[in-house]
Amino acid sequence: MRIDVVSIFPEYLAPLRLSLLGRAQEDGILELEVHDLREFTFDRHRTVDDTPYGGGAGMVMKPEPWALALEAVFTAHSERRGSDRQTERTTLGERPVLIVPSPAGEVFTQALAHELANEPTLAFACGRYEGIDERVLDWARERFEVRPVSLGDYVLNGGEVAVMAMVEAIARLIPGVVGNPESLVEESHSDGLLEYPVYTKPSSWRGLDVPEVLLSGNHGRIAKWRREQQLRRTAARRPELLDGADASQFSGGEREVLRELGYGVDDGGHLVRA
Repeated sequence: MRIDVVSIFPEYLAPLRLSLLGRAQEDGILELEVHDLREFTFDRHRTVDDTPYGGGAGMVMKPEPWALALEAVFTAHSERRGSDRQTERTTLGERPVLIVPSPAGEVFTQALAHELANEPTLAFACGRYEGIDERVLDWARERFEVRPVSLGDYVLNGGEVAVMAMVEAIARLIPGVVGNPESLVEESHSDGLLEYPVYTKPSSWRGLDVPEVLLSGNHGRIAKWRREQQLRRTAARRPELLDGADASQFSGGEREVLRELGYGVDDGGHLVRA
C-alpha cells in the first residue's frame, strides 16, 4: 500500500516511522510519504490560510496550495500505475482515495478500516484552523474518491492526530504488518463486540487473582468464558453495539446471558434492550 499525507506540520507525523509501521516500511510492505503543504506556496511567508468569506472567527486554508499538493500526489499515483494521463480525470475504480479528517465526516470504524486496507493507494489531507476551503474537496473529486472522515464527536486542533490513528488502524490490517495475524481476529470490534479482559503472570498480584477458568487448561471453558465477558463488557460500556444485532449469531447460552443483561429479541429476530 502507498500512503501520502499532506500537512503543514510534517514533523507531527514522525511516529508513523516507528514500531510496526516503521518495520513495514523497511520491509517494503508499506510506502508512506509525508508532504509539507507550505512547499506548494510561492510568497515569502509561505502563507496557507486567509480570512473566511462571510466573516466569522478563525482562518480558512487557501485552495491553491492544496490543489498543487494534491496534483503532485495524484501525478505520482498515475506514474506508479504507468498512466500517461497524470492529473487528467480517471475512471472511478482507478481513483485513489483521499481522506479528509473532519468532524463533519462519516465516523471512522473498524469496518471502514478493513475497507480502506484493501485500497492500493490512500491520501490524507490534514486540515488546520477552521478547515480547508470547501472548493478543494469539490475540485479533488475529479481525481480522487474524496471521503471526509471523523474520529468521533469532538474537535481537534488539526487533522494530524486523526490521521495517525487512522493510518495505524488501517495499516495494521495489511498482511505482514502485524507479526501474528491471529491477534487481529480476537480484538475489539473484530466481531462487533468489545474484547474480553486479558491477564498475564503472576496469577496472583497485590491481592487480585486471575480468573480460575483461565488457569484450567480447558480451552472450551476458556472460549465460553471469554465470549461471555465480551457480551458483558459490550453491554456495560457500548450497549449501542448490541442494539439491533441479529440474534441468530448468538448461541442459546449467549442469548441467556444477553437476557440476563436486559436484552430481548423482537419479531424481526433482532436484539432490543428491555
